[in-house]
Amino acid sequence: MDKSAFEQQARAWRQKALSVSRRCGAGSEEAEDVAQDVLLRLWQMHDELERYPSLEALVALMARHLTRNRQRRRPQDALDEAIVVALDTGPHELLEAKENDQWLARRLEQLPTTQRTLLYMRQVEQRSHEDIARLLGIETTSVSTLLARARRTLLEEIKRRNKI
Repeated sequence: MDKSAFEQQARAWRQKALSVSRRCGAGSEEAEDVAQDVLLRLWQMHDELERYPSLEALVALMARHLTRNRQRRRPQDALDEAIVVALDTGPHELLEAKENDQWLARRLEQLPTTQRTLLYMRQVEQRSHEDIARLLGIETTSVSTLLARARRTLLEEIKRRNKI
């Protein structure tokens, strides 16, 4: 593909990359970054583009993968924001709450990446099972199964810790 043909298609590809990235949960700035990365990668392989039957599908696939990679690299600090401590707690309760938070954070980090991601999307981002399945490209039943497995693992850890 020559430069002029690439430039003619680039606007449409950029819009497609923006759309896919936003549907995968990226904000507007992150979606712009992803779209730029997609166009850069397409230009780097511009001599090979004729071999792909659907360039629009290629753009969508690249945007989805780049967005997911960026989301995986993001720190998982948002889980700590959900913890609320009452104002009338004493120093002992604050220390105990802090220890519990640290323990839970360690257990969450030990979960497999998929289970941790699903828990984050469901509990923190409040996404539906269907939305999570669509974003991750898996079946809705798989989302339910993986969430149940992650919750069961955490429950067993809590029982073991509290000797129940």
